[in-house]
Amino acid sequence: MAKDDEALFDKGLPIRRAVLGAEYVDGSMAKADDFMMSFQRATTAIAWGWAWGDPTLDRRTRSMLNLAMLTALGKTPEIKLHVKGALNNGISVDEIKAVLLHATAYCGIPAGLDAFKAAHEVLLAEGALPVKAAKAEKKAAQPKAAPAKAKPAKKKSAK
Repeated sequence: MAKDDEALFDKGLPIRRAVLGAEYVDGSMAKADDFMMSFQRATTAIAWGWAWGDPTLDRRTRSMLNLAMLTALGKTPEIKLHVKGALNNGISVDEIKAVLLHATAYCGIPAGLDAFKAAHEVLLAEGALPVKAAKAEKKAAQPKAAPAKAKPAKKKSAK
């Protein structure tokens, strides 16, 4: 790694840990063999040192941008990761919802649905949504069953 790349890696690693969580980042680095470590170093230097390390936009704004872009790209596993990061950056559940609705308007219903499902899973797991409300939403979203038709009465045979 070039000297400039090393400086960006060193700048990016604490940002990446703060946003995604040290446990996740350190686990990814620990699991990486020599081949995958090239990617870990590149993503930490480029995405986290260069992009996230630029002070022009704050972390909240970057989190919201990431959620919208990942929705557009249909990258559900990354959406889950960045919903948790958005919470770490102080984004509220309502703000996450607003970003995903905005992305849905521009990216389409299927992309929005996938993003909402991914975000919902993380928000429940992180305790950001009450489980009871989630169950009520799920029940309300289920189609109502049509009432059963009454069976005709059996005719009594004449004896």
